[in-house]
Amino acid sequence: MDTSIIIIGIVVTFLFAIPFYYSARSSSVNKSKIKSIKDQFSQNGHFNFEVTETLNKKVLALDEKNKGFLLMDFNSKPEIVSFVNLNDILSSKLVVSTENKTNTTNRIELEFNYKENKKAATALFYKIENDQLGQIRLHEDHQLAKKWKDKIDSCIS
Repeated sequence: MDTSIIIIGIVVTFLFAIPFYYSARSSSVNKSKIKSIKDQFSQNGHFNFEVTETLNKKVLALDEKNKGFLLMDFNSKPEIVSFVNLNDILSSKLVVSTENKTNTTNRIELEFNYKENKKAATALFYKIENDQLGQIRLHEDHQLAKKWKDKIDSCIS
């Protein structure tokens, strides 16, 4: 009887330990991937992305002092990384694209207008193809985009 209790205890321990192990391992891999991307776009230490936020496999980082913005989207395959030097930006605006027939939101992008050549760059916050359950993340991503637009606008001005 004691042997069966010990065996059940070991099995139950493994059932709980294995998911925790994989979760911790995945978290450390993601942290190292995020750190390497930040290092890659720091331009030899010029940008130090102090302000960082993570939501729905998106990582947003901002260097308020040197004015740099970095968006990493791990929902897409391949992963999307967008970097914008805010020193070159005149203004930004939030662009919400909808389908005319159903009024369904397809994309939410932050559009940056450059000072020099009047061209625009975009950072993609939401794409319906990356939302497997059909607009479950739409509200959260829209709120995140609004919040970060305000942060970026305060950094630009």
